[in-house]
Amino acid sequence: MRVPLSWLREYVELAADATPEDVLDALVTVGFEEEDVHRFEITGPVVVGQVVSLEPEPQSNGKTINWCQVDVGEAHGGIRGIVCGAHNFTVGDKVVVTLPGAVLPGPFPIAARKTYGHVSDGMIASARELGLGDEHNGIVVLSDLGIDAPVGADAIALLGLDDVAVEINVTPDRGYAFSLRGVAREYAHATGAAFRDPAERDFAELQPGTGHTTVVDDIAPVRGRVGASEFVTRVVRDVDPSRPTPPWMVARLSLAGMRSLGVLIDITNYVMLELGQPLHGYDLDKLSGGITVRRATPGEKMTTLDGVERALHVEDLLITDESGPIGLAGVMGGGTTEMSDTTRNVLIEAAIFDPTTIARSARRHKLPSEASKRFERGVDPLIPFVAARRVADLMVELAGGTLTEEGGALFAEVFVEEIALPDGFVQGLIGVDYTDEEITGALTTIGAEVSEAESGWTVIPPTWRPDLTDKWTLAEEVARIHGLDRIPSVLPTPPSGRGLTAHQQGRRRVADALAAAGFVETPAFPFTTEAQNDLHGSASGEKLPSIRLANPLDGQAPFLRRSLIPGLLQTAHRNISRGLTDLAIFETGAVFLPEPGVEYGTDEVPPLGVRPSDETLAALDASIPPQRRHIAALLTGHTSPRQPGRPAEDAGLAEALDAVRVIAAAAGVDIDVMQAERAALHPGRTGSLVVDGEEVGYVGELHPVVAEDADIPGRDTVLELDLDRLLTLASGRVVAASLSTFPAATQDVSLTLPAEVPAAEVRAALAEGAGALLESVRLVDDYRGEGVPEGSKSLTFALRFRAEDRTLTAAEATEAKLAGVEVAAQRFGAALRD
Repeated sequence: MRVPLSWLREYVELAADATPEDVLDALVTVGFEEEDVHRFEITGPVVVGQVVSLEPEPQSNGKTINWCQVDVGEAHGGIRGIVCGAHNFTVGDKVVVTLPGAVLPGPFPIAARKTYGHVSDGMIASARELGLGDEHNGIVVLSDLGIDAPVGADAIALLGLDDVAVEINVTPDRGYAFSLRGVAREYAHATGAAFRDPAERDFAELQPGTGHTTVVDDIAPVRGRVGASEFVTRVVRDVDPSRPTPPWMVARLSLAGMRSLGVLIDITNYVMLELGQPLHGYDLDKLSGGITVRRATPGEKMTTLDGVERALHVEDLLITDESGPIGLAGVMGGGTTEMSDTTRNVLIEAAIFDPTTIARSARRHKLPSEASKRFERGVDPLIPFVAARRVADLMVELAGGTLTEEGGALFAEVFVEEIALPDGFVQGLIGVDYTDEEITGALTTIGAEVSEAESGWTVIPPTWRPDLTDKWTLAEEVARIHGLDRIPSVLPTPPSGRGLTAHQQGRRRVADALAAAGFVETPAFPFTTEAQNDLHGSASGEKLPSIRLANPLDGQAPFLRRSLIPGLLQTAHRNISRGLTDLAIFETGAVFLPEPGVEYGTDEVPPLGVRPSDETLAALDASIPPQRRHIAALLTGHTSPRQPGRPAEDAGLAEALDAVRVIAAAAGVDIDVMQAERAALHPGRTGSLVVDGEEVGYVGELHPVVAEDADIPGRDTVLELDLDRLLTLASGRVVAASLSTFPAATQDVSLTLPAEVPAAEVRAALAEGAGALLESVRLVDDYRGEGVPEGSKSLTFALRFRAEDRTLTAAEATEAKLAGVEVAAQRFGAALRD
């Protein structure tokens, strides 16, 4: 909201030497945010001049210029010769002259310069050149503005160009501050200055008369609230729309961020800024019959003032006459009844519309306006009568109209619900020991009615504060009025027993461990295609149910992901295309796993502002598919670059399995790798990740076709685990193993067995047979060649044995090893290799 200081001074005592910064500082103390200071970008000398002579001179380019002698007063050099291209003035007219040394908006410095064969010693200015509007067809003639000032007078002050405006940010809950009335009241709260309410008028003179009563026919109210609760009309006849808007009004509107559009429209905009009540003027002679406020019908259309034909929604509230829609209520008027240069009789409208209806219409049609901005935040229901009369008075004063007894009023009783404010509540909530006088004084200051109750007070908020709805908002007002600086800066003591859950701690621990191992976390959007869900969401690539979004950000990826791998592939492609070819990236995030045959989603959206019932919440929960948190990683390129005497090392399955071990250690589980197959991974280079016999993920090299489709060159390895299930299987704290003081005994064993037997199963058999003395077993060699029968392979394992209470002998270690070999022989026909 931009607030011209000259305008603010009309409603609140403002010191003569108060700077814009002083005003902003005061408004900040009552909760507003400082935005900017706005001035007319103009400096003098800019004076009143009188045309002494005017000689038209045709030019070779077909243009005719006027060589003028203009008297600017003895103090400014007397008569000066000035070239002017405008023709809307004559000898004797008083005009605005910008003399050399002046700077106009742009910036546009003025200097004496030779043009059209003359030295033009200044410039006769137009309204546009002065920053007073868009009119550029002629220069400013002061008599047309009703101004008669002495020659040589300061035109900057005369036209209000010396005014300045401060801009504040108005939060959505304080819509009353979108008016000079509201800001002046808040400045009075901040400084104690006397405030004069421009809405205080004798109600008898506000009665609109008869003959133009409006009918509200709202058959489908939004949330049960009728679209229009008040509708006041007044009629002003015999207006002259050709009259100029006074410079002081144009200057104020310009500083407030609105351009001048003619005296009739300027008056309605001026009063809206002054009182916070949006208004609209209709050309009375273009209306057909009476006015009806109703909802739009299916398929109905209307053309708004901006010339756009709009398809209406059945929730849109319309102003209509017998011809059809003439306005989109609270948002923008219609083109058929707008005021124009031919308007002679005006019907003034001031209404109160339902905020929800107006907000939805403005957003639906992408048509935010100054009116909708105020209506959707709440307008004082007692102000329409005052605003309509204020517009009528200004049209009589500035446009030469005649106020008639015609008009009408539709209004409902204004009821503001009282609020119980318990004794001690404000002090307990804010943390400041306010006295009872301070509490009641603050609430009275903002316009509330306060009366004593049995255990505190009963408060009736003012009509212009719809945001005051409960004891908490009242407490905030007390704190705001008495200064937020009184609130102590004390950190609250957190209650015991709170903090991260075990799963939250586990997720952080796993992510931190993977990041410490050199991986970079790269979160991606959870959206993908149905084909990607089928490919990566199952082992076989079969068709799976996916959740399609009703309003996707990307129409080409409208489905919620079943796997994290597609996002990692997109991230890898983006980095590789920018020259970053060595990647080790990971993501933790939710995947969405709808169950076959179950319908998800709902068309029933609970209303805003009302807490849904338990049944509604349960239905919403049931409409959401299961969401599991996964962790996935991708490696591509080199793990170490080429160096002198050493080739680059490619990332592969070994590095991916190391990442699996890092995740397992951080989660507190043991993960076994079993040979498997997946549609998206390379055959023979894919492993299933298993915990206690349950599959929790997979690891493997990306299938070359899949890598090519993703535009990722080289050999790429991926892994993905169900992190939620992994942490559930951990089922306890991660406990660090104690360090043994006894030495380990190491032995190797080489087994010959059929080539199709997975090494992981052989390793498990060795561990099972060796018993408690076996500390670790690791595959170190897989040989297939000379000395090994065809169709067989030789697996070599490194075994480490250790006892907790003694040093093992070689015989004990050998006995344990052979026990493991015996189990492998029984299960797979394994034999010790010579």
